[in-house]
Amino acid sequence: MIKQSMIIIVMGVSGSGKTTIGKLLADLLQWEFSDADAFHSPENVEKMRCGIPLSEADRIPWLQDLQTAIKHWLQENKNVVLACSALKDSYRQFLVLDCERIKLVYLKGSYELIQKRLQERSNHYMSEKLLNSQFNTLEEPLNILSMDVAQPPQIIVQNIRTALEI
Repeated sequence: MIKQSMIIIVMGVSGSGKTTIGKLLADLLQWEFSDADAFHSPENVEKMRCGIPLSEADRIPWLQDLQTAIKHWLQENKNVVLACSALKDSYRQFLVLDCERIKLVYLKGSYELIQKRLQERSNHYMSEKLLNSQFNTLEEPLNILSMDVAQPPQIIVQNIRTALEI
């Protein structure tokens, strides 16, 4: 019997550590890592670089591209860690095509901690100016694995691995 693959979507607001945690987790598990930021159109990236929040219309093609990638990974039986904001429940429902094989991990942190991280971050298009819109858009998920981002990344990764039994 072929073991079914798994996709772990590491979600949260910008600056919560999705890419850092996602890469560490993928490395530890020897899985593929993908960042949803790479699926944004150049127009979306430019808007965010300028501090302009994305509209629902901006997000739809991005979400469709992500869903297509997830379908492909499931069909190919690939194990993937995906860093993706997935701020709204409707986005998460759109992306979680198979609740047995796709697991969500919510990286939760205080506004103050995330703001400090964004102020210290360089070489990223996501502006600190968008933090309010990120928190305003966020619909905190219920009944999924939630990790406190104030913990060291290695501890978060080990806790995810233990909780998901992988």
